[in-house]
Amino acid sequence: MSSYFVQETFFRPDEEYARETRAIPARIHNAMRLLLKRAGGSSLFVPIRSMQYLAVIESDEVLFVDALGGYAHHRGEGGRLIRLAWRPMAGRNSLSAPVFCEMVYYFRGLEGVRARLLSEIGPALDRVTGPGQGADIKTWNGQILPFKRID
Repeated sequence: MSSYFVQETFFRPDEEYARETRAIPARIHNAMRLLLKRAGGSSLFVPIRSMQYLAVIESDEVLFVDALGGYAHHRGEGGRLIRLAWRPMAGRNSLSAPVFCEMVYYFRGLEGVRARLLSEIGPALDRVTGPGQGADIKTWNGQILPFKRID
């Protein structure tokens, strides 16, 4: 698996729009954990090209940003807005059991995006974990800053 380093800033909106608990398939969770292990525990990017989204996989959270939109400036810093986050919850009985996550929505109207991410992230992970793959993996070392919305 080859990877390269990317420095980027993301903003976490100061207010959540909604939060719910959902299960993600074990296969997806296991693939993300394997990628983190291969990357030495670093955070990393996985592009979901079919949606023009970027998954930022960390040990305790998966952040999703719109790769084409959602760029903002705040207090002299520029970066992308986090649209959605998955926070896996502890406690499953086996490696084949689904993993429950808190799904945190930072904007309204993302329920359909969440459903599509669940169907598209598996193939995106397959593209970067298969034999001879990994060119799309970017190790991430950046910052997540708070972002106060002005409505």
